[in-house]
Amino acid sequence: MVTALLAVLALLLTLPGAASAADRPGKPPRGTARMGAGVAAHDGVGGVPAGPHATQTEGVDVSSHQGNVDWPALWTSGVRWAYVKATEGTYYKNPYFPQQYNGSYNTGMIRGAYHFATPDTAGGAAQADYFVDNGGGWSRDGMTLPGALDIEWNPYGPACYGKTQAGMVAWIRDFLARYRYRTGRDAVIYTATSWWKQCTGNHGGFASANPLWIARYDTTVGELPAGWIYHTMWQYTSSGPIVGDHNRFNGAYDRVQALANG
Repeated sequence: MVTALLAVLALLLTLPGAASAADRPGKPPRGTARMGAGVAAHDGVGGVPAGPHATQTEGVDVSSHQGNVDWPALWTSGVRWAYVKATEGTYYKNPYFPQQYNGSYNTGMIRGAYHFATPDTAGGAAQADYFVDNGGGWSRDGMTLPGALDIEWNPYGPACYGKTQAGMVAWIRDFLARYRYRTGRDAVIYTATSWWKQCTGNHGGFASANPLWIARYDTTVGELPAGWIYHTMWQYTSSGPIVGDHNRFNGAYDRVQALANG
């Protein structure tokens, strides 16, 4: 009897509309992912960068988890740039995006938007369009950074979103090509080296055009993904002293301005 019931249950789970792994108990609701959602579980929990940082510029990234952000307080603490989650997949828009994106700008920060990729829900080009159409564009105003593709551990299911390494590289390529077509800028790639190795086979083909934003919660950046000889940004902790994840731009403030200006 037990064997028969298990067989029926297995059949039901294969039918259209059956709950996927991402929708079963224990998984977060769709839309709640943020930068570094899986980094702490795989790459450490955080640290303070070692050594002097006179040539680095402090930044933050925020999402709906932070709600309405006190941008003047962050400015006073020394933060000079910010990235704000705009979208996820083709199904989610950050409800706090206007306050976060405009608030950082009004405080004087150079800011940009990021997209949390879910390669198992829609194609790369479709997600790039959704991103650009909902806050992820770029303007030559000296205050807007190119959009960032957050491609990392899947908080909703299998680490590599059910894709082969070749399939993941193709998905990323489609997103980046579409973003460049829509905005004229090459998107930043945010990722963790461990994920990049596992899910793209350590592909080195994007390093010549796309700035690297590396996630590693430790005192040093550590190994970079193949192709990149230096990082542009480093997310070093998910528990900032005020709010959001904290980051260092690999250069003085004028280099942040240079990235914004294209």
